[in-house]
Order: sequence, then C-alpha cells, then structure tokens
Amino acid sequence: MRQDETTVTVPPRKVVKTLHVGQEVQGTIKRVTEFGAFVDIGVGRDGLVHISEMAPGRVAKATDIVKQGDTVTVWIKELDREKNRISLSMIAPGTRTVRDLQEGDIVTGKVTRMERYGAFVDIGVGRDGMLHVKEMGRGYVEKPEDVVNVGDEIQVQVVGIDRRRGRIDLSMKELLPEPEAAPVAQQARVPEEPAFVMEDAFVSPFESALQEANSRRERSDKRRERKKSRPWEFEEDDEEDIIRRTLAHHRKGRSEE
Repeated sequence: MRQDETTVTVPPRKVVKTLHVGQEVQGTIKRVTEFGAFVDIGVGRDGLVHISEMAPGRVAKATDIVKQGDTVTVWIKELDREKNRISLSMIAPGTRTVRDLQEGDIVTGKVTRMERYGAFVDIGVGRDGMLHVKEMGRGYVEKPEDVVNVGDEIQVQVVGIDRRRGRIDLSMKELLPEPEAAPVAQQARVPEEPAFVMEDAFVSPFESALQEANSRRERSDKRRERKKSRPWEFEEDDEEDIIRRTLAHHRKGRSEE
C-alpha cells in the first residue's frame, strides 16, 4: 500500500478543535495586508493577526512590525468553529493595553521623556501617557522639571483616553490632597477714629478787612449789573436812598450846632 493511501486528511472544520484560546504557538508569516498578517501555525488553516494585536501600542502599518517569512510567537485569541477561523495575537496574555484602561484608573509609571509642556510616562500599556504641566500640581507649575525628571517612578491617574489615536492623558494633581482651607482669622476690632473737625483758621484783622472789602465790591458789582439790565426796578430804591442820605445829613448838622 502506498503512503498516500494511508494518510488521513483532516477535514478543515475539524482543524480548530485541536486548539484552545490562550494557547501559545509558533508560526510563519505567510502574507501581510493593510489590516494585519496571516500566519501559518501548522494546523492546515492560517490564522489572522489583526494590526491592533501586533503590539500593545498603536501600530501605523503592519509592515512596521512583521514581513513575509518571519517566524513569530502568537497566542490564540479567538476560535470560530463554525466558520473555521482563527484569530491570533502577538501580545502575550495578561499584557495590559490601552483597551484595558479606564478613566479614573490609578497606575504607576516611569517618566521617559520631558517636554516644555509636560512629560511622557510609560505606564506599561505599550503607549506612553501624557502628563501635562498643568496636571502636575494643584497650584501653578512653571516648568515640568520642577516636579519630575526622566527616570522618576510616579503614580498617576488616567483622566482621558483616545483609543483610536492611542492617546492617554494623565494627572498627578488628582491624587494630591485637597489644600486645607485657611482658618478665618478673627478680625480685631479697630477702634473708630474720631471724626476730623477742622478748626477755624486764625484770620488777622488785615485779612478780615480785605475779605469784607472784597465782599462789598462783589455786591456792588452785582447791583450795578442788575441795575443796567432792569433799571425800572431800582427807581424806587434810588429815591429812598436820596431821602435817607438827606435825613442823615440834616441830623448830623443839628448835632454839630
């Protein structure tokens, strides 16, 4: 009997039954596409490593990670026994990725790079998070170096995630205690100052006479102006003034006799 007559061919639908999710296998890259790579893992059916499963961080192109003919270690991510499909991952099970993060998570990381606007922190998800200078303290921080330096291990909180762009925003100030409110100092009662009373300035006899003369001159000027504008109002006053002066002159003459 020839060898080919004794060889048992396994139906394609039965292939995936020899695998289980999480299993580690070796494979060879057979074809690279825009969305990932097909890997021959020796079960008669190539598995697909999607581009998002090639590294924990963001991958721009599959060819940046693998090329045809490469030998790779992969893990079974998913098995579709009905369609006989095998989904693979190049990320080891248990590895934390951006997809595992949630806003509010508190993580420990290491500062990897400094910029004038902040620092980048490796938090173990294959993609560094961004710690902006305004998130480094509750008060004003002038420069990132005033708070952290490359190599520092720090605790941060995830405050923003953009999974499509692979961006992670971090904060330190959210982990700092709230500043204690300063006790309200009891205000000392300030005694009211007595109202300032301006004392009458001393006026010399000469100044008093000068002020009186100025006042009389002003009254006389106003009277002349009024008389020019309304002369009829002053006719009676003029007559009375003549009579008054005549009588005064007459009394003065009698007193001299």
